[in-house]
Amino acid sequence: MPAPVQGLDLASFVAGVPASSGAKLDVFHPYDGSLTGTVGLVGPAELECAIDAALSAGEPPTRHERFEILERAASLLAERAGDFADLILSETGLAAYETANEVARTRDVLRFAAAEALRDDGQVFSADVTAKGEARKVLTVREPLRLVAAITPFNRPLNQVAHKVAPAIAAGAPVILKPSEKTPLTALRFTELLYEAGLPPARLSTLVGPIDTVVEPLIRDPRVELVAFTGSVAVGKRIASTAGFKKLVLELGGNSPLIVFDDADLDLAVTLAAEGAFRSSGQACTAVKRLLVHEPILADFTERLVARTADYVCGDPTAPETRVGTVIDEEAAIRLERVVRQAVADGTRVLAGGERHGALVQPTVLADVPRTTEMVCTEAFGPLAPILAVRDVDDAIALANATDYGLATGVVTKSLDRALRVVREVRTGSVNVNQVPGWRLESAPFGGVKDSGLGVKEGVVEAVKGMTFVKTYSLPWPSA
Repeated sequence: MPAPVQGLDLASFVAGVPASSGAKLDVFHPYDGSLTGTVGLVGPAELECAIDAALSAGEPPTRHERFEILERAASLLAERAGDFADLILSETGLAAYETANEVARTRDVLRFAAAEALRDDGQVFSADVTAKGEARKVLTVREPLRLVAAITPFNRPLNQVAHKVAPAIAAGAPVILKPSEKTPLTALRFTELLYEAGLPPARLSTLVGPIDTVVEPLIRDPRVELVAFTGSVAVGKRIASTAGFKKLVLELGGNSPLIVFDDADLDLAVTLAAEGAFRSSGQACTAVKRLLVHEPILADFTERLVARTADYVCGDPTAPETRVGTVIDEEAAIRLERVVRQAVADGTRVLAGGERHGALVQPTVLADVPRTTEMVCTEAFGPLAPILAVRDVDDAIALANATDYGLATGVVTKSLDRALRVVREVRTGSVNVNQVPGWRLESAPFGGVKDSGLGVKEGVVEAVKGMTFVKTYSLPWPSA
């Protein structure tokens, strides 16, 4: 059984050097309120030092050196998987099997990024292909951006950090990382691991500090050429209005539907519904937020989901039987309790769960959910499974699209025609057939449209592209 981490005392890293303005941030275990650790905060002076160090870092390591750094980091993480999983549990309150899975996914990110470090990225064009062409070759090469700012959320405190930092290492771009103030300890430990793996310290600073004197100045700074952010829509839009003339990669919230048609394998559908809604305590931008169920199977599906919910034991994250730990803090749990009460006031019936104890929110199944209630119109970031009936394929697609978000969709059906209609007509960044909306391969493109993002993808391959720019040049070249 894992034990919660206690008593860590870490500082922000400015180019590898622990730094603090003297102020401290306390980080608490959401389940019992115990002190997980403290972090030394930084101020404007440390931010300026981090930027200067990154811009003075010199030529990036060679491609092979970047590959070796990332491979060593993956090996070190494998050796310390238990320690990292315990630390994630202590910061987030997620169940132990969830935190172990996050560490395993992060190893994949590092290895995919290592492979990208070795990928040849150039193109060659012959200039004599037109009637007025010349005896020249046009070539391209990708060059790293001078400085990347990465801002990461609390719900994946290791994997989301790796999804920004590992591609930057592969691309050769220096990074200033600002992790969530709710889960900074994991990011700082991971930063130490990357230094140990051979990453030159000037190429990564990890800063925790106030929004007004550290975070917003970092976002505004014209020396930062890319801001990569994962988090809420409100903060993402604030970043977009603050950043100025620079690249933005914004991976924001979601209101992901799982559409279940009447020809679905119901056992599969119920499994995907429960896993999609309850895993990670429902705290994923791609978690199932709406179950759109075809009317002919509505009663059967609902009965089966209520029964399956009993398997999702909610409690102490360290207990082996626990499958749903806490949400990030009691304040978040209180918000979830409020949206459930509002849904009930709007006519919803609670069929399972619905109770809160501190930061624990029971897995909750809701029926007769109005299409206009807050829970399904906004992003309810917790283990809630609201069921909405749909009449037919047209109604399902219309309801799936009836949201400001457009991140991910799942559809359960045996019909290829129905699946392809959902793929074509639901305006969303990804669609998974007979799988949860949140299923992904760490290397594949990932991101949303509408309020879920600008349509710019993450995932290791796309992230490496985004952290570089294409330089085109030409040379005299004798005709063949």
